[in-house]
Amino acid sequence: MMLLFLSSALILSVLAGWGKILESFFGSLYRGVSGSILTGILGLGLIWTVLAFFIPINIYVEIPFVAAGILFFFKKKLYLEFFEVSKKDGLLTGIASLVILYGGSFYPYILDHFGYYFPTIKWLTEFGLVKGISNLDFTLGQMSVWHIFQAGFSGFSDPFLRINTILLLVYTLYIVERKSWIQLCFIPVLLLFSQSPSPDLPVITLSLIILNEIISGNKNTALLFAWSVFVFSMKPTMIWLPVLVFLCSVFIFKSNYRHWIPGIGILLLFFIKNLWTFGYPVFPVAVADFELSWKPNPEVLKISSQYAVQKTYDMQYTYEEIQQFSSYDSVRNWFSLEGIKSKINIIFILSLILFTTFAFIKRKKIISLICISLLIKSVLVLAFSAQYRFFMDVFFVIFFIFFTHISKRNSIVFFSVLSLLITGILSCPDSIQYYFPSFKPGNFMAGFRKEQFYKPSVYHYNRFETFRTGNLKFNISKNYPFNFDTPLPAISSGYILDDAQTGIFPQSIDEKNIKKGFVWKKMTSQEKKELEKIINTIKNTNQ
Repeated sequence: MMLLFLSSALILSVLAGWGKILESFFGSLYRGVSGSILTGILGLGLIWTVLAFFIPINIYVEIPFVAAGILFFFKKKLYLEFFEVSKKDGLLTGIASLVILYGGSFYPYILDHFGYYFPTIKWLTEFGLVKGISNLDFTLGQMSVWHIFQAGFSGFSDPFLRINTILLLVYTLYIVERKSWIQLCFIPVLLLFSQSPSPDLPVITLSLIILNEIISGNKNTALLFAWSVFVFSMKPTMIWLPVLVFLCSVFIFKSNYRHWIPGIGILLLFFIKNLWTFGYPVFPVAVADFELSWKPNPEVLKISSQYAVQKTYDMQYTYEEIQQFSSYDSVRNWFSLEGIKSKINIIFILSLILFTTFAFIKRKKIISLICISLLIKSVLVLAFSAQYRFFMDVFFVIFFIFFTHISKRNSIVFFSVLSLLITGILSCPDSIQYYFPSFKPGNFMAGFRKEQFYKPSVYHYNRFETFRTGNLKFNISKNYPFNFDTPLPAISSGYILDDAQTGIFPQSIDEKNIKKGFVWKKMTSQEKKELEKIINTIKNTNQ
């Protein structure tokens, strides 16, 4: 916790400094130290995304940006603004910050941390955005803007990858400054995402901030739309947010179309980034084919699509079984999955029905537009892959709308009780593993370690084997399915099996320069034999 506190103090100062720099050019969403920090997040996230096309986002990028941010932080005496927040609600801010730092100090337990977040950041820090990287390891084609932002601080400012914990501290500052006490209730739940750079936490917190600004009467359409698209670029399942801001700008704010230009610029950057890494504008959907030479193999896309369908049903049915479902079976089986997932699905649909009824009765334009936006998002998610993690944000929005006028006292009580519960689960996860065995992430919680008081807990593995197929020399984690600290280039064993099934394999565009990217090619008979030996080695190692 001690090192995490120092890391947080450094990064918050840098973001506040950069926020002030950028506010002089583009203005701010609202006045306050949290507003400056958020402007810094937006600005650095976009700047580093552009730089990542050309150079690695490593310590040589981090040092000058950190130095410039610190310089402006002290030059503009921004520390005085932090003191102002402390004067208003110092005790509450301090206690909430301690809870957040404690929650963020645990071992990461979300499996995507090891299979997606960590490997993505490793690629970004060593090579930047790599053309066609989805051919090497399909998941890496996402390259979320949030991971680019994390990469920019992962050299010495935040080597533990706890940027989500730092964002929760910013969120606390926002709640206190804007007196949006309902949002204090969300912090304990969000602690579950604070140990990893999961995009789920930033898209939830930032969407709630934007939603609160809209409801509070903020009419800065240009920045609201830019922020909404920035959130969408972190996780496209947040499509409801730019839709909402767009609808509000047309039907409520009556804004000029010029206010959409910054957001459209961010959207174009998002599309270009995906075209570069994935081959299509939106990962993992194969729409708008520009016939790029590094786009994924159609069979790989088909496997991904089938996997998404299976994930809808929590992998409890084969793809062939799902294809045999009637419309009635599809709905019934989704509502009757084994474990906690079915309960979440039922609550999700009931929440949508309840909120739609509420919007119809209220007949307020803003509530109606929020409802329409959520329904659009929900239909798209249900059609693509109806996994609970894709519609989790809907619960937060509906809760926010229903209880937005909760008193400060009640929100503090709710925050206190729920914080004790969540930190208790993180400290002693045996209870959730016993009572909710179907909640798979709970099985990977490691519990409390006394070393956490000094530094956040992190895993190290670094056991791997090296192989070669065609012109590609690559590494595979030994006796472990993910490559979170395997030297690059690394491929997950699961994708090796997919490639063998489809008869293709990734190859370097330039064997001597990984940065130039990857394409796929059909294997020769000799290469198929080589790959079969590799697969047998992997299977024997894992036994």
